[in-house]
Amino acid sequence: MTASAPGRQHPLIRRLQEFTLEANRYVDSAGGRNDMHRTDLNALAAVMRHAANGEVVTPGTLRRELNLSSPATTALVDRLCGSGHLVRLREGQDRRQVQLRMTDKAYRDGSAMFLPLARHMDSAMAGFTAQELETAARFMDAMIAATVAASREASGTP
Repeated sequence: MTASAPGRQHPLIRRLQEFTLEANRYVDSAGGRNDMHRTDLNALAAVMRHAANGEVVTPGTLRRELNLSSPATTALVDRLCGSGHLVRLREGQDRRQVQLRMTDKAYRDGSAMFLPLARHMDSAMAGFTAQELETAARFMDAMIAATVAASREASGTP
């Protein structure tokens, strides 16, 4: 079955929606226990992803990626610096540009918050073959790309 009849969703789409809802609930509960909002955790995930790719992260990067206003971005960065999860640095040729880096505390806190989820996911994945997981990974890559394309279309971004 490649497409759903009008008004009916493919069962995989419904399961992806359920997974997204449960993942959001987990993030909310894990973050709440650590006095962190989902936006804080999304910001740290963005900084970590960009840093892993060797990219410089600025407040503007977070503003664009999280679709925040400039004042909301400033408040977010202030909050994460105040909690010891981010530091502001001025490095490189343009010392006027503020760069953001995660601290060791951010990595420790993130590991502690997401260890239970990782443990349960690892256990769930153990019941699948490498080939099944590869197929699932290709499916998820396609769903992520489709979601990015739909988001760009909805926002009018090319």
